[in-house]
Amino acid sequence: MSLRDSRIVVGVTGGVAAFKSVELVRELQRRGASVRVVMTRSAARFVGPITFTGLVGTPPVTDLWDPSYRGEVHVELGEWADAMVVAPATMQFLASAAHGFADDPVLATYACLRGEAVFAPAMHTRMFERASTQRNLARLADDGVHLVGPVSGPLASGEVGLGRMSEPSEIVDALERVLGTRADLAGKKVLVSAGPTYEDLDPVRFLGNRSTGKMGYAIAARAAARGADVTLVSGPSSLEVPKGVNVVRVRSAREMHAAVVGRRDEADAIVMTAAVADYRPAETAEHKIKKGDDLVLRMVRNPDILAELGASRTGPRPVLVGFALETQDVEGSAKRKLEKKKVDLVVGNEASDGFGGDTNKVVIVSRDETRTLPLMSKLDVADALLDRIRDLLAR
Repeated sequence: MSLRDSRIVVGVTGGVAAFKSVELVRELQRRGASVRVVMTRSAARFVGPITFTGLVGTPPVTDLWDPSYRGEVHVELGEWADAMVVAPATMQFLASAAHGFADDPVLATYACLRGEAVFAPAMHTRMFERASTQRNLARLADDGVHLVGPVSGPLASGEVGLGRMSEPSEIVDALERVLGTRADLAGKKVLVSAGPTYEDLDPVRFLGNRSTGKMGYAIAARAAARGADVTLVSGPSSLEVPKGVNVVRVRSAREMHAAVVGRRDEADAIVMTAAVADYRPAETAEHKIKKGDDLVLRMVRNPDILAELGASRTGPRPVLVGFALETQDVEGSAKRKLEKKKVDLVVGNEASDGFGGDTNKVVIVSRDETRTLPLMSKLDVADALLDRIRDLLAR
């Protein structure tokens, strides 16, 4: 989507990467957007407000108490903007935004925003990896904020690590994707499987895995936001069901098999993110198994849902997507799974990159190309994948 005639508020906070916000504004203008700027006081220590005045034609908002502003400027801008981009988004800003503070122009404008929000985090690696920062990023993602970066590279400290702000062109590319995905899946039925499956040993014990379901829930949330009729077949998960999504609760692999296969004929696309158990105990004890000598379990194969979907498909519908969580050779494993399961796309990721976290680094494999994505939020991974699904549905 072109940004021509779109209205964008750029929020600048007090980080070394603030100098890149000048190029961000220019890139937005080059692509046809109308831009307004809001700044924190600390941002003005890194780049002068007059610089943005010269670029935009109007002074940036730097003080909510400035009497030259008519009315409530943050309310006006929040209503005016199609989207707000905060770059850099510092650790301080992310924490304040996640907890609902609105005591500076950037936070107050975000609090009043009707449009989309895109944040580009930038900070030292240790600040980004801090548990509190990760919690705040997760909360903002749950609130619908789109996160771009950070990326690995040279930091202001002279070190090299994860925390560098994404380049302005990459941020604007992400903004175009966000604004271009509105209702582009309207009228399509998307089935998503998510979470683990549990295979009971006895009334109190089960075999399971560490899947949280976050990736599948993110895909379901973004598909619904883009206008699709979404059914989420979820294994055991404590996650909140996304708004506008129909959920079917299952426990075992066989229950998930029945729920997915029973709905395949009505789906335009099926995305199998669930970590389905390959095996289950041959027998389930009627009563709790008592402690004794070494326990030997006999296991039997569970149905391979994705392979069955691929083998039974007689045409291009539904579009089929599989996931490959690996500990090595991610791309090779994804390509092999693509051919073996007879599906359209396979998303590969290494367990250490996305298992249980709020970000993911994936490779998307099709018969035509292999696309490696940088580390990004699971919501943004979801949008990148849904872009591919949309294109396949349009053929």
